[in-house]
Amino acid sequence: MTKLILLRHGESMWNKKNLFTGWVDIPLSEKGVEETIQAGKKIAHLPIDIIFSSTLVRGLMTAMIVMAYHHSDKTPVVQHESGLLNKWGGIHSEKTKKETVPVICNDALNERMYGDLQGLNKQEMREQFGDEQVKIWRRSFSTPPPHGESLEMTTKRTIPYFLKTIVPALKAGKNVFVSAHGNSLRSIMKVLNDLSDDEVVHLELATGVPIVYHYEEGIFSPT
Repeated sequence: MTKLILLRHGESMWNKKNLFTGWVDIPLSEKGVEETIQAGKKIAHLPIDIIFSSTLVRGLMTAMIVMAYHHSDKTPVVQHESGLLNKWGGIHSEKTKKETVPVICNDALNERMYGDLQGLNKQEMREQFGDEQVKIWRRSFSTPPPHGESLEMTTKRTIPYFLKTIVPALKAGKNVFVSAHGNSLRSIMKVLNDLSDDEVVHLELATGVPIVYHYEEGIFSPT
């Protein structure tokens, strides 16, 4: 039996300012760092063999901070597929390799892209367009914000990546940690919990709170 750990990143600096963030690459706030430290302590005892993260810095910061508190004392190492980091970033000690955890970053795990809303204040948008319109942009399954992604569009990149890349790691006996975002994790949990389109938009995921599943013979069971 292997484990799948899902974690929405801690509060970002733009979460704190109530701004639409999406694909703007914003780091964690001080509160977000503290949330992540607490999350790391909660799962410090759980085995982690491989990490999948979004390419956004708040997702990657969350993964790194969590591993700083992990009981294994293993070092998370980001795997680069191209460029000089791929060429020059090799580890030439088998002993050291065994003391690391690979971190795979992919933008399939990134947050919804909020299009023309990115950088705008959520409350100001409510005052300008009305609560109902902003709610549709934020939480409807199929309606995207202007020039952005709907949750349905997000699932079309997140779910295939989960099924083709993350599930095979679980099948191979690896304990997996996924550090991502509210909407990319909703997409994954739509599959794990067999949620309808309506159910998934009402799924609330708190920042910095780990969600753990057992995986055995193709079955995911929440703990």
